[in-house]
Amino acid sequence: MELRFAEAADLPTIKNLINQAFTVELFFKAGDRITSEEVQDLFEKGHFMVLEQNGEIQGSVYIELKGERAYLGLLSTNPNRQRSGIGTRLTVAAEEFARESGCRFMDLRVVNLREELPVIYKKFGYEISGTEDLSVAMSQHFTRPAHFITMSKELGHR
Repeated sequence: MELRFAEAADLPTIKNLINQAFTVELFFKAGDRITSEEVQDLFEKGHFMVLEQNGEIQGSVYIELKGERAYLGLLSTNPNRQRSGIGTRLTVAAEEFARESGCRFMDLRVVNLREELPVIYKKFGYEISGTEDLSVAMSQHFTRPAHFITMSKELGHR
């Protein structure tokens, strides 16, 4: 599998992959996880890293560099390829990219209703650092009360 940074031509595929991967959230969220416009905005602010096999994107992750901190988000794997190591490989690559870019910490946030996610990220060394309210715009798409759990990891330097 080839790991690379996404190009503008990849954005429609990335949007579709994210929306497929996040269908698990339909028990508390109405509609798609992300729009084409939101993917474009993120692409302009940060980086999408993709894992590709035989010319098809199997996974993606969003990374945004913010001084000594980086943000990891939208980790998505082809639903037919989950539990095959794609998410792990993308997470490790995102952390390495952030570290090489001078970041000392990686931050992420998960919706509290996805109770399995903090457990998974703790295995990668992330610790819960707090909570965040949903934005008003975002909360309009939620069918149940929710909030974010923020998590952080010190990246260290080699």
